[in-house]
Amino acid sequence: MNIHSRQKHAIFTSLAKINGLAIEEKMGAIRELYHADVDWHGPHPINRLSGADRVISDFWAPLLGALPDLERRDDIFIANSFNGGDWVGATGYLTGTFETTWLGIPATGGVINIRYGEFSRIEAGKVREVYLILDLLDVMRQARCWPKGLAIGRGSADRVPGPATRDGVTLETAAPAESEQSLRLVEAMIAGLMQYDQKSLESMGMERFWHPDMMWYGPAAIGTSRRLKGFQDVHQRAFLQAFPDRVGGNHKARIGDGAYVGSCGWPSINATHRGPWLGYPATNRRITMRVMDFWRREGTLLRENWVFIDQIDLLLQMDVDVMSHLR
Repeated sequence: MNIHSRQKHAIFTSLAKINGLAIEEKMGAIRELYHADVDWHGPHPINRLSGADRVISDFWAPLLGALPDLERRDDIFIANSFNGGDWVGATGYLTGTFETTWLGIPATGGVINIRYGEFSRIEAGKVREVYLILDLLDVMRQARCWPKGLAIGRGSADRVPGPATRDGVTLETAAPAESEQSLRLVEAMIAGLMQYDQKSLESMGMERFWHPDMMWYGPAAIGTSRRLKGFQDVHQRAFLQAFPDRVGGNHKARIGDGAYVGSCGWPSINATHRGPWLGYPATNRRITMRVMDFWRREGTLLRENWVFIDQIDLLLQMDVDVMSHLR
């Protein structure tokens, strides 16, 4: 077991401790996980928090107050190094009984599933830096308080599944050659995306990289699609019409682990808002996007893609405050 597998195992075990514990015990397990000076970045309206005390008081305490029986259920859990740092990436659901209002979202009294993507940098066995996106629009959907005027999206809004192969959480050491092959494929695909001529989707040559039966799992207001044409119809065409000059960068981590790859940028995309997006007209403003992706490679092609966009932060840059309807 190499250092990345040891760290992955240690962090996974620490996170699993919050399941089934009383709130006070959950808080203790969470505090033990973080470095005292952790640099934590979350979705709007939480945003950046400095230090374990702030993370616990401003994020975890309100969340556990609203969902006291919260459990974390990881679908993908990967680890590797990036730019000299040791990173763990994960996606899945935080599940619990929604008992009291959280972030202004009214409680349902029933089960709520909060979809998350998370990247954590590990230093001396502690979480030193975090980037977390929660699909808060999907929480609003489940709570039946969808923002007025916000498009519902053409894709399926059902619960996003984990990998079809059921092997997304593997704590053992992956073969380095497999991890490298996965990472190279994703980077080649992203290079293809950057070949967009602002006219034709075919200019990117995406069929070179994607399995014929690919699955694309997008955030709420976009949804899930199948096959390349489905992805283009549900998301890519509208996205490129809205943000035709988008460029990527500012990646905090991009790691391969066996058949899986994860990437996090904060922000990951810079663009001009030149066309309608999610039901709102163009503003012609410069915008940024906080984005995370997880991919599963199958053979020489990408088979599944789990996508996170901090839509609430993006919409705020378009002068659309979707949190205001909760006040």
